Amino acid sequence: MTTPPQAVAFPGRLDERTARRRFVAASFLFWLPMGLALAPMVLLFTERGLGLTAVAAVMAAHSLTAAALELPTGGLCDVIGRRPVLAGAGVLDVGALLLIGLGTTGWAIALGMAFMGAARALSSGPAEAWYVDTVHAHSGPDADLRTGLARGSTASSAALALGTLAGGALPWLLGLGPDLASRLRAYTSGLVLPLSVPALLGVLVEIAFVAHVLVALREPPRPPATLRGVLRGVPAAVAGGMRLGARDATVRRILMTASAAGTALAALELLTPGRAAELAGTAEAGAVLFAGLATAGFVCSALGSHAAPLVARLAGGSERAVLVSLAAGGTGLLLIAGTVLSTGALALTLAATGYALVHLGLGAAGPSESDLLHRRVGSAGRATALSVQSLALQLVAATGGLVIGALPAGPLPWLLGAAALLAGAALWTRRTPPVPAPVA
Repeated sequence: MTTPPQAVAFPGRLDERTARRRFVAASFLFWLPMGLALAPMVLLFTERGLGLTAVAAVMAAHSLTAAALELPTGGLCDVIGRRPVLAGAGVLDVGALLLIGLGTTGWAIALGMAFMGAARALSSGPAEAWYVDTVHAHSGPDADLRTGLARGSTASSAALALGTLAGGALPWLLGLGPDLASRLRAYTSGLVLPLSVPALLGVLVEIAFVAHVLVALREPPRPPATLRGVLRGVPAAVAGGMRLGARDATVRRILMTASAAGTALAALELLTPGRAAELAGTAEAGAVLFAGLATAGFVCSALGSHAAPLVARLAGGSERAVLVSLAAGGTGLLLIAGTVLSTGALALTLAATGYALVHLGLGAAGPSESDLLHRRVGSAGRATALSVQSLALQLVAATGGLVIGALPAGPLPWLLGAAALLAGAALWTRRTPPVPAPVA
């Protein structure tokens, strides 16, 4: 019997179940600190004395750094290995959370956000690439990937939901005891505020993440990396990823689908806070409503990801699953658009249903898209391909946000997001020929 491609033994090779557990744990541990820091972040920055313009600038430091490093870090991961790059992302996040939680000046906070952006770029793909490589090494290229990818995506969304809830609740609980908050400020000379605590708690979780990566995510030995090899290998890996997107029809569809999802997410992130304030009656009440909606969105994304294997089975494969899931998300945005000019219980119910449908649809589509991508991409370019996919989403989200922000208020901005998702679904109405990708 011949050995299937990639089913090549290496010392300490993991079985599928063990690899899945470790991948899920890595996904959860990486995203939990992000959720903890997310809820109080803007309020913390304003408490440190930053105006809204300065807050926007430090946020831009994160986005621009992540976008600039997305492709080079994906190539680096394919050259030197998954584990060192993922551990490096965790170390950078430790520094980022410390600067965000303790920084008292704009430059320190901006540096922390840039570190976080670099960590986001480094983390975009290595854990998923490690999981797929490990499963292929154990069971060959035809092994089931959707279940593990779905559980990893579920864990990421669940971590964000739990972190957002805890990150919003901790400063509030600390604020209930004025003496406790005062002592906290006094003992730390004003460095630690109640709003800082979630980010500093995230540092401890991030340290646990780095330890998990170094201990649990074993991978086959690679030739020792040299500086010359890295300098030559990273550009070659990036170029290979870009060429793959140009020549492979399925990968092109996946990148265009990521772009559609970026437009939809831009619409949600930009328009939901204002809509929440309209429904709640005041900006303060709207902020509370939006925090609840954001948490509910993460939960719905987790549920959608968990259901992705079932959706694929019922739909008849990953391609049909992406079609059905994106169509559901587009329908959700249409429901929201239809209620923009309405008030009352029915409008609120329909808007909430639409919001849930968008996140359920995007959550269910993700694992099937990843399953399709990994079947067309070999191990040598896997992390780079994931970085190209992530970059497509980020760039279109940024561009789409500018367009959506310039449109007049009303249903039109929501309709643009709906049209993008429905167009993304339409890409999958025709099946692509089953051309196997190299897996070596």
